[in-house]
Amino acid sequence: MSNDRRSWIDALPDDWRRGTFVGRIATPEGPSPFMLRDGAAYDMTAVRPTMAMLLADTIRDGGTPIDLDTLATHTLLSPIDLQCVKAAGVTFAVSALERVIEEQARGDHERAAAVRDRLEAALGGDLRSVTPGSPEAAQLKQTLIADGMWSQYLEVAIGPDAEIFTKSPVLSTVGWGDQVGIRSDSTWNNPEPEIVLVADAAGVAVGATLGNDVNLRDFEGRSALLLGKAKDNNASCSLGPVIRLFDAGYTLDDVRTADIAMTITGQDGYVLEGASTMREISRDPAELLRQALSEHQYPDGLVLFCGTLFAPVQDRDAAGRGFTHKIGDEVTIVSARLGTLTNTVVTSRDAPPWRIGITAFFHNLATRGLLAE
Repeated sequence: MSNDRRSWIDALPDDWRRGTFVGRIATPEGPSPFMLRDGAAYDMTAVRPTMAMLLADTIRDGGTPIDLDTLATHTLLSPIDLQCVKAAGVTFAVSALERVIEEQARGDHERAAAVRDRLEAALGGDLRSVTPGSPEAAQLKQTLIADGMWSQYLEVAIGPDAEIFTKSPVLSTVGWGDQVGIRSDSTWNNPEPEIVLVADAAGVAVGATLGNDVNLRDFEGRSALLLGKAKDNNASCSLGPVIRLFDAGYTLDDVRTADIAMTITGQDGYVLEGASTMREISRDPAELLRQALSEHQYPDGLVLFCGTLFAPVQDRDAAGRGFTHKIGDEVTIVSARLGTLTNTVVTSRDAPPWRIGITAFFHNLATRGLLAE
């Protein structure tokens, strides 16, 4: 899918005229923050030239009014710039089991079905009923160790400490309509549709957006030490379409109850539909953010992927092989209050190269006279 210069407005949630949203567009001068407030559009570049600055002060007013049709002629970018990109892993029971299966199968999709049957028999119950860090979780751990089925993934799924990792370098994320990348040497991979919390410099959650935490099951399944290669590749992190700021009409409680739908449409006619609900998350989003901030500061703010319930086990080609992407797949992620994030799959090698780093970003701001006090 191409980043159509008009249709990104249609990716906004149906109630966008009753909320406050911020995002970025590409202008001839450079990337520019904008705000949608009560149905009106504002160019925020002169107020705060970066998203990190804009969200640090959680500014809700000001800006230069801009016609919506004019705004829509510009290409939509990822809605963040200088924020660190963090992610919480193994936060849903279903995805926790799939991580264990990847590990036990050593990244071999052909062994996954047999491992799944053995693990489910060893658990003898529903992992969703186990509270992370509880005495019951500790007892289950000892049982699974005795059965030879304990895993580092179960440690972060039901133990006291959440898995928090760095997903993507600053300024490397892609946005709505862009291509997302999988490594050219991966043969078992999938999208991960997620709610993404957006926090300011003080670590306070100020809004949320949608994200695709592109995942390589074969790499991480072979070894958790390959997490960096599995998660951080060119164009492997998508965010958008825009950030919805928290207000009286949209709060963290709406994140806690959000439903997420996803459709994968292949050029071969293949269609996979999946769903995830934040109601089944094993750790509260506020707790995930607390753990991300417990002994770390983020002076430019951060975004935090909250994890996904989605675990694609449906066979795409041969029986027992499960799902994996094919080049040209279109991935559409939808949540009613956050809108629609759509991307097309290519290899990371073939995706547009990441060229604009921190040096180039600030050089652009300086040449536009936006760094003056």
